[in-house]
Amino acid sequence: MPLVPFEDVVHHFEDFEHTAWRLETQREYAVDRAGERWKRWQAGERFGYEPTAPWHTLVREATEAGKRFERVRLVDTPATEGQRYLLASALGNIEAGEDIRNLTRTEAARHGLPDFDFWLFDSRTVMKFEFDPEGHTLGVHITENPADVLAACQTRDTAWHFATRTTGFTAGTPTDQH
Repeated sequence: MPLVPFEDVVHHFEDFEHTAWRLETQREYAVDRAGERWKRWQAGERFGYEPTAPWHTLVREATEAGKRFERVRLVDTPATEGQRYLLASALGNIEAGEDIRNLTRTEAARHGLPDFDFWLFDSRTVMKFEFDPEGHTLGVHITENPADVLAACQTRDTAWHFATRTTGFTAGTPTDQH
């Protein structure tokens, strides 16, 4: 599987027919730290649904058309700063229509989940991410290889079974900066 720029494959987020499912395993993402929202979150601002935000627009339009966006995020105990940011900002994604659930890293390891990020589209296309040590996206690998797709589907089913909805998960996890 060749490494391709993420920008070259973003069409998958519009082209899928039924489901887009993600496993997030990184402790933090460079793209989050580089954004203006990160600074505002560190200053104590809270985020909700933003109707003009590109991701919220994409999710809202897809879910209104009957498609599903779902993800499971692995969270350390205690949660890292990057994970607390994602937990805090998830509520806007959820209001846009995405179903986001969380699973502790310990529980994920107990169930044999992989330690890499990927999207699974319509249970037939896998987009596996590659990151550098600082959390910058280097690119993605796209595959429809049946063995890779089956492994991704099994990961999805296991993670989804054991994960907790974000609203229930954040009740016991601090999402603020301090």
